[in-house]
Amino acid sequence: MIKTNFITRAGASLAGALAAAVVIASPGLCSATPETHAAERHPAAPPSPADGPLASPQRPQARGGNTGMYRAQVTANWFADNTKFWYRNDLPQGAREFILVDAANGTRGPAFDHAAVARQMGAGIDAARLPVNELQFSEDGTTVTLAGANGRWVLKLGSGNLARGGAEAADASRAAAPAETRGRPQPPRGRPRAEATDRSPDGKWTASIREHNVFIRGDDGTEIQLSSDGRGGNPYRRLEWSPDSTSLLAWRVEPGDRKQVHLLRSSPEGGGRAQLESRAYDLPGDQFSRHEPNLFTVADRQQIKLDIERFEHGWLSPRLNWSQDGSRCRYVQVDRGHQRLRVVEVDTRSGGLRYLIDEKSDTFIWTTHTENLRLELVNWLEKSDEIIYVSEQDGWRHLYLVDPADAEMRQITKGEWVVRGIERIDEDARQIWFSASGKNPDQDPYFLHHYRVNFDGSGLVALTEGNGNHSIQFSPDRNHLIATYSRPDAPPMIELRRVADGKLVCKLEEADASGMMSRGWQPPEVFVAKGRDGETDIWGLIYRPRDFDPEGSYPIIEDIYAGPQGSFVPKSFGGPRYQSLTDLGFVVVKIDGMGTANRSKAFHDVCFKNLKDGGFEDRILWMKAAAAKYPQLDLTRVGVYGNSAGGQNAAAAVLFHPEFYKAAVASCGCHDNRMDKASWNEQWMGYMPAESIYSNDPDNWYSQNSNIDNAHRLRGKLFLIVGEMDSNVPPESTMRLVDALVRAGKDFDLLVVPNGGHGMGGAYGQRRMEDFFVRHLLDREPPDRNASGRTPAGN
Repeated sequence: MIKTNFITRAGASLAGALAAAVVIASPGLCSATPETHAAERHPAAPPSPADGPLASPQRPQARGGNTGMYRAQVTANWFADNTKFWYRNDLPQGAREFILVDAANGTRGPAFDHAAVARQMGAGIDAARLPVNELQFSEDGTTVTLAGANGRWVLKLGSGNLARGGAEAADASRAAAPAETRGRPQPPRGRPRAEATDRSPDGKWTASIREHNVFIRGDDGTEIQLSSDGRGGNPYRRLEWSPDSTSLLAWRVEPGDRKQVHLLRSSPEGGGRAQLESRAYDLPGDQFSRHEPNLFTVADRQQIKLDIERFEHGWLSPRLNWSQDGSRCRYVQVDRGHQRLRVVEVDTRSGGLRYLIDEKSDTFIWTTHTENLRLELVNWLEKSDEIIYVSEQDGWRHLYLVDPADAEMRQITKGEWVVRGIERIDEDARQIWFSASGKNPDQDPYFLHHYRVNFDGSGLVALTEGNGNHSIQFSPDRNHLIATYSRPDAPPMIELRRVADGKLVCKLEEADASGMMSRGWQPPEVFVAKGRDGETDIWGLIYRPRDFDPEGSYPIIEDIYAGPQGSFVPKSFGGPRYQSLTDLGFVVVKIDGMGTANRSKAFHDVCFKNLKDGGFEDRILWMKAAAAKYPQLDLTRVGVYGNSAGGQNAAAAVLFHPEFYKAAVASCGCHDNRMDKASWNEQWMGYMPAESIYSNDPDNWYSQNSNIDNAHRLRGKLFLIVGEMDSNVPPESTMRLVDALVRAGKDFDLLVVPNGGHGMGGAYGQRRMEDFFVRHLLDREPPDRNASGRTPAGN
C-alpha cells in the first residue's frame, strides 16, 4: 500500500511576480489588495502571516503575461508510456513555444518546426505566435495534433506536412494538468479506525447511549445495560466496536468550559443597532473536554476503566487505530502543555495498557499548528502494526520506525538537519519520500530539498541538489521528477532528474526576469549575521529603494513576525515586495531570529514560555552587522510593524527594546497570551491552570510576557490598529493594552476599524501606517487629506 501525503507541482513555491506588491496571506488574515498612490507615494505594506495556519506558500509564477518573468514554470504533459512530455512556454509580447522532452534519452528541443508550421497555416501566421494552445501526440509518435481555440491541425512529424484537422475544436487552452497535483497536504492516517457505528461488525449487536449510559441490544431483542456511571455533565458520548465485535470502547466525556468571546459590530450593513456576535473560544487555562476510556467486553458484560489519565483536548477527540488482528487499539494522547506525547495501546480483551511511544520534553513537543510541516507526527502503517514517528528528541526533527513487538524507536534519519514534510510512505518498498532542509552545508539552511530513504535508514537518496528552494513534480510513474528551484536573489531554474538515483537528466529552463529588471526592480540582498550566541547564523533579506544613494542615509523598517509555528523570510524568487515603502525612502528588512521554526530544537526552544523574546537579540545584532557593512543604514531611525503575533512582536519592540526600535505599528496583536486561542499559546507558553494564570506571582511567565502587564515600559512611538470583528485574535487584546497605556499615562495612536477583520485595516489602515512612519522616521508631515472635501483614491 502506498500512502501519499502531498506532491508539489513545479513552481508551487515560487513567489508570484505578478503584482506591483506581493502579499503573503494566510487563513484568518484580512488583507486588502495593495494600491500604489503615486502622487502621495504611499506604500501598500504587505501584512505578516496570521496565527493559526501558517502563511500559504509563495504564489506560483504564472505562464507569463505581463509579469516581466518568463520560462519560470514547466507544466509537463506526459505521453509515450511516461518517457516523453511536452510543455508550453508563454513569452513576451504574446509569443509562445512548444518544447518536447525525451526523458529516456535526456534530450530537450522544439516539439516541431514552428516556422514550417506557420508557413503551412497560411499568410500572416507568425511562427512565434501560432494559434495553438495544446498538443496531442499520437500513440505511435508519428503525428501530433495542434489544438487551438479556433481549430486543429494534424502534423506528420516525419514529413512535416500539416493538414487541417477539423473545424470544431474546444478551447484547448486548458493545458493538461500533471498526473499528480498538489493540494493541501492530507495526513497519512494509515489503517482507518473502526467506524463509530451503532451496529457491531458481525451484525449481532446494536450499541446505543441512553440516559447518558451504554446499552447493547441483541438480534433477539435482549437489551443489556453495560454502564451505570454516566450522568448529565459526564455522559458517554462515543462508541467504537472492536473489529471482531468482542468488545466495545466507549468514552465518558466531561465537557470543557467552552466559554465565549464577544465581538461588537458597531456599523452593520444597512444601519440600525450595533450587533453582538459571540462564539465559543478556548483561552489558555480554560478547562478542555476530558475523555475517559472505558472498555466493555460483550461476552461477560465486564466494564474496565482503563488506568490512564483522561484525554484532554479543546478541539479533538481521541482517534482509534486497530492492530492487524483487531485485538488491540492505539491512540495518540498529548498532555496539556505539550510536554508529553504518548501512543497508548489497549488490549481490548484484557484492558491492559502499554505505551508504544512515550516522549517527554523539558520545553515543548510541537504537536499543534504543524500545518506548515506537511506531516503528521504519528503515521500508522497499513500492512503492519509499525509506526513512522517524527521526533526532535535528538535535537533535530527526524524520522523513526516504531515496532510494536518491542516498542523500540529505531532512528531512520539522522544529522544536523530538519525533516520538513512526509510526501509518501511506500510500505511495499519500505521507503519514505520526504522533504528536508539544512542538509547542504554550503546552502541556506532553510532551503527545501527532497529525499528518499529506506525504513532501516539505508539508501538515503537526494532527489534534488541545486542551490535554491525546491518544489518538485513527479512523472505519473514516478521514474522522473521535474525540480524547480530559486532563491530570493536568483530566478528559477528547472531541471529534469531521474528518481532512481536523483541524477540530472537535462536542464529544462532558466527563468528570464529581465522584464522585471527593466522596470527598475532589483532583488533583495540575502544577508547573514551571527546571532546572540556568536555562532548561529541568522538569515534575512534587505530591500533597498530603487534609487538607493550610496551617499545617503536611510531609516530602517522591519516587517516582523516571530510566530514559532514557522519561519517567514522568503526563500524563493519573488516580485517587487515592499516597493512602495522603499519608494518612500525606507530600507526594509525581514529576519528569522531564534525562537522561530525550521532550525534545530535549541534554536526553536528560545520561544518556550518566552514569546516576548521574539528573537530581538538576534534581529538587533543582524541589523547592526548590516549597518556596519552598509553605513547608509541609519540605526538611530529603526521602525517595526507586524500583524497578529507580529503585532505582539511589534509592540514588544518598543516596550522591551526601546533603545533600538523608535516607532512601531502593531495590528491585531496578541498582546497577552492569556487572551488568545489556547491551541496556539499553550503550545509555546505551556500550561498554567486558570486559577494561577492571572496571579500576581512574580514567577507567572504569562504575565512576564504580556505587553499589557508591561505597558508602563513604553518609550518611543506606538500605533495600534485593530479590526472590531477580528475572528482570530479577540479585539479585546488590543483594547486591554489601550486601557493599560491610558492608566500608565502613555501617549500612542489608535485606529479601530469598523467591520474590520484580522489585518491592517485595508488600504486605509496601510496608508495610516505609512503616514506614521513618514512622520516619525523621516521627520516629515504626510499630505493633509482633510484639506479638501473630496475622498482621494485609496483613502
